[in-house]
Amino acid sequence: MTNCLQPATRARMKSASLIRVKPLRQQGLTLVELMVAMAISLLITLAAVAALIVSRQGFTALDASSQLRDNGRFAADLLQRLGGQAGYLNVDYVMEEARLYGKPVKVTGKATDPEPSVMGVNNAKRIAGTDFDWGKSDTSDSGSSDILAFRFSPALDFTDSSSTRQTGMIDCSGNPIRDVPSDSTDRSISVLYVAISPTDNEPALFCASGLAGAVAAGQPLIQGVENFQVLYGVDRVTPNAAPTVVPANTDLPSVDARDDAVPDRYLRADQITVSGNTVATNANWRRVRSIRIGMVLRGPVGSAPDRTSQTFYPFGKAKASSTGTDGSAFASTDDPGTIFSPTTDGRLRQVVTFTIHLRNDQKHGL
Repeated sequence: MTNCLQPATRARMKSASLIRVKPLRQQGLTLVELMVAMAISLLITLAAVAALIVSRQGFTALDASSQLRDNGRFAADLLQRLGGQAGYLNVDYVMEEARLYGKPVKVTGKATDPEPSVMGVNNAKRIAGTDFDWGKSDTSDSGSSDILAFRFSPALDFTDSSSTRQTGMIDCSGNPIRDVPSDSTDRSISVLYVAISPTDNEPALFCASGLAGAVAAGQPLIQGVENFQVLYGVDRVTPNAAPTVVPANTDLPSVDARDDAVPDRYLRADQITVSGNTVATNANWRRVRSIRIGMVLRGPVGSAPDRTSQTFYPFGKAKASSTGTDGSAFASTDDPGTIFSPTTDGRLRQVVTFTIHLRNDQKHGL
C-alpha cells in the first residue's frame, strides 16, 4: 500500500516520523499571581476574624445587658418588699399603737421616742459598731453612694409543716426571719450600702441585717452596683428644721398645711437632720412617705460596644431648677452622686430608678 502513495506524501511521512516529540512544559503560578492569591486569602481571613470579633462583642454586650437587667429587677423587687415591711408592728404589740378617737393609747414603759423605721445617710461609708452601722466619712467605697436602713417588727411567728419557725417576712438578704422580737422596741434592721467585695474587688450592694443590737456583718447582695442614691419623699418637712405638728383631722383653711401623708418634696438624708436635736430629727424621719432609689450598675470589662466617656444620672436629668434648691436635687451638684461620670473602662452600665411608697404608718402613735 505504501507503494501506492505519491512520492511527495511518502517523503512527508518519513520526515514526520523522524521528528522527536517533546513533552509539554509543566504549568504553574508566577510570583505575582501567588502574592495576589495570598493577599486575597489574607483579606478573607481578616474579614472572617473581624466578623467573629464583632459577633463575640455583641454576644458579650447582650449577656452583660441581660445580667444588668436581672440585677436591676432583683434590686427593685427586694427594696420594694423591704419598704413595704418598714414600720410594720408585731401583732403582740399592736395595741401599744392603737388609736382611740384620733389619740394614741400609750402603754406604760413604752419608749417615748423609738428610732424611726426609715433612716439614711447621704454620701457616706458604712462603719460597723452600731445597730445601723452609720457611716462616718463623706466618701463611700465607690464614690458618693448613700446608706439606707429599714426597721420593722417581724410578724407573729408560726411553725410550718417541717417544724421550721417562720415569720413570713424577710431581711435584706432575702432570707426568712425566724427570730421574733422580745419587746416593742426590738425590731429587725436591714442596712443597705455600697462597698467593695473582698472576693473579686468589685463594688456591690451590701446588706447587713439582724435584730436590734445584733446586726450581722454585711454581705454582698448584688454585684456591680457602683452608685446607690436615695432621696426621701417627705410630708411638710423644712430642710434641717423641726417639723410643725398639725393633726390630720384638724380642719384648717390651707390644705397644704395639713398632715395629709402625701410627699410634697424629695430631700436628701442630710436635709432631714436637725443639728443637735435628735427628737426633731426622728420626727422628720417619721414624715417620710416614699423613697426614690437611683442606682448605676456595671458589667465586666469589655462588655461595652465602645469606650467613650459617659455621664449617668441615677435619678434622671429632670430637676425642679438648676440652682440645686431644696427638694430639687434629682441631678444636682448639691448631691455629687446624682451626676456620675465613671472612668472609661469599656464596661457596659445601666441606670435603674424606681420609687418605693411606704404603706405602714411611720409615726408609731407619736
